Amino acid sequence: MNSVKIKAYAKINLTLEIQGVENGYHLLDSLVASIDLYDCVSLKKRKDKRSSIQMKGMGSENIPPEKNNALKTAEAFSEKFGVNGVDITVHKNIPIGAGLGGSSADSAGVLRGMAKLYGITDFSAIKELADSLGSDTWYMFQGGFARMQGKGDKVTPLPITERLYLLLICPSSFVPSGACYQKYDELPQTLQWRESYTENCIRALLENRKNEIGRYLTNDLYVPALHLNPDVEKAVAEAQSFSPLGAGMTGSGSCAFAVFESKELCDWAKSRYKGEFYAITTRTVCP
Repeated sequence: MNSVKIKAYAKINLTLEIQGVENGYHLLDSLVASIDLYDCVSLKKRKDKRSSIQMKGMGSENIPPEKNNALKTAEAFSEKFGVNGVDITVHKNIPIGAGLGGSSADSAGVLRGMAKLYGITDFSAIKELADSLGSDTWYMFQGGFARMQGKGDKVTPLPITERLYLLLICPSSFVPSGACYQKYDELPQTLQWRESYTENCIRALLENRKNEIGRYLTNDLYVPALHLNPDVEKAVAEAQSFSPLGAGMTGSGSCAFAVFESKELCDWAKSRYKGEFYAITTRTVCP
């Protein structure tokens, strides 16, 4: 096998709660799910240790190679496992800077592709590499419904079978993730006990009560994000305007989402959307 093509799926944060800070890292408790929106990552074996990358779509052509996480992943994989490099082509479909995990998805796609090309099956070593590359890279490598905790490196797969239909509303402006966490630290926090929205949302889905999940959708980065980008508040308001089961923001923004109980309702909302932002219909998947 000299080449391989991988679907690198995006994710949605149905909940995102910040539990504290440890050694400079924010500790999370988040219910995440893969969605049927993906980048196409093609890899071809090289005869040397070098790797290259070509990006296509969504403005990704402007990403400098030295700042491209997918290329960094390939170089790190070659070094860790002593294998040759790859020529990578990424066809972007996941909006950049939206909180949908596009960069981590591409990194995970490179990990999966290189493991397949070079016959690497030591998944504990792959996890170790994934954790060093980004907080949610190991989750993106696995996909599906999961509870992501700690720095994002503690991933618990969940046997959730409910399918959720989502309308994504994505402003062209983005929210820098690092700046969003910094703004969270700057804003006053209420230090008091609160129920776990993540745990409640998981329980509702496990018990096939998806009509109740709207009350549990939450994101502690929403207020910091709207301080940095007013488009976030507008996008979430537009998502809520269709009376979905629930609506919110994914990751550190700027993408908003609305959850519907059926594909028909989701498609209806998309057909009625007249806003200025990029709108996509999708659904949860288990890759």
